[in-house]
Amino acid sequence: MKPSLKTYKQNTLQSHKPLVIKIGGAILEKVSALKSLLNVIASLNNQSVVLVHGGGCVVDEMLSQAGFTTEKKHGLRVTPKEQMPIIAGALAGSVNKSIVATATSLHMQAVGLSLADGDMVLCTLSDKNLGMVGEPSAHSSKLLDTLLNAKFLPVISSIGSLNNGELVNVNADDAAVAICKLLNAELLLLTDVNGVKDGEGEYITSLNTEQASVLIDEGVIAGGMTAKVNAALNAANQLRRSIAVASWQSPEQIINLLNGENIGTRIQPNS
Repeated sequence: MKPSLKTYKQNTLQSHKPLVIKIGGAILEKVSALKSLLNVIASLNNQSVVLVHGGGCVVDEMLSQAGFTTEKKHGLRVTPKEQMPIIAGALAGSVNKSIVATATSLHMQAVGLSLADGDMVLCTLSDKNLGMVGEPSAHSSKLLDTLLNAKFLPVISSIGSLNNGELVNVNADDAAVAICKLLNAELLLLTDVNGVKDGEGEYITSLNTEQASVLIDEGVIAGGMTAKVNAALNAANQLRRSIAVASWQSPEQIINLLNGENIGTRIQPNS
């Protein structure tokens, strides 16, 4: 039987590592879904949580309004330099502050950040011919440690900067991995579906590198899910523990995850 929020709130989670939750996609367009997630987060006693977000749907809309077209390669956004001000404004501005405002309306102490704030994450320009796209690496946890110790909910957009001060767009899954490594945290990638599906359309409970490679080659895993699975595999291998990919439509699953239960698809590190 699944634990209720009331039951769970009576427990303390001092032994838990911080939890990094990556959100994006449709949840950012549905205020009720975002509020449901935030309510679950607010119910977690003594559990440090960090939200990392993308917002491709908002970016696409703003680019279209400005007369730009959107190009993707293997599920990753191509970011021409002339589009960067709009993308940064959408993610670090509109989307980030909307999430913070929603959390504040629920009486949560939320603070909006980008990857560059507090020197948290360093970025180098991607070598994948994607334009102004950054590859993130964890650097300093000082700011996040301070915020989490003060019981704030950090909300981090996937906008970073290069050493020369130029802004770059970072894949939000990769950004979440960098923050996870920074805090030695647990990682939950929330998506529009409850995990990764196999060739027969059934959800997979566990997935390793070899299995993922086969499904990607066969086109079963495609588009944005390819980037998500690759980011999760990278995180699992570097953190040496499994990573959960699950649906934002059932935020109560977070409680099950923190209680040690399997949810969605668990992405496994190489043995």
